[in-house]
Amino acid sequence: MVGNAIASKLVALGHEVMMGSRTTNNAKATAWAQTTGGRGSAGTFPDAAVFGEIVFNCTEGASSLAALRAAGAANLEGKIVVDVANVLTPDGPGPESLGEQIQKAFPNAKVVKALNTMNCEIMVNPRSLPDAHTVFLSGNDAGAKQIVRELVETFGWTDAIDLGDIATARATEGYLPLWLSVWKRLGTPAFNIKVVR
Repeated sequence: MVGNAIASKLVALGHEVMMGSRTTNNAKATAWAQTTGGRGSAGTFPDAAVFGEIVFNCTEGASSLAALRAAGAANLEGKIVVDVANVLTPDGPGPESLGEQIQKAFPNAKVVKALNTMNCEIMVNPRSLPDAHTVFLSGNDAGAKQIVRELVETFGWTDAIDLGDIATARATEGYLPLWLSVWKRLGTPAFNIKVVR
């Protein structure tokens, strides 16, 4: 669902996108590609990693490291990896955030944690809410964070806060239990937080 939302938004903005999966004939990925007017394609995780200038990790958090290993470290080398995943297990990711674990596992990639504090529909259409609200960025590479900031601005984001290095992804990933509680209370995932200065 998250991958579909982000990939569809990128195609709508004029980008060419390959959706990666474990197999070349993944039914959801190929069905999505057929809706893109030729701007979208489907392939394996390694195919998508080779194809993309920017790689989005939209996998289930508990499976993210395995999926990225399947994509291949050499295929991710020097690329920006935007990690939007959260670990949904009660124990969480452990002493390090998932973003940190990905950066450690792929030291030659430029991991940027972003868009993981809201529902996927809000990720790609922040203006669907009646007021401006906040997206957070974490990562070790300032240039990669600037590129991701500019990309999410094309999604409609006007308030992005750079929290610092990839260790700050612990904070945004740690927000997940509160986000789930608010969703349960409101009965809708159509919300986000705003940092008022």
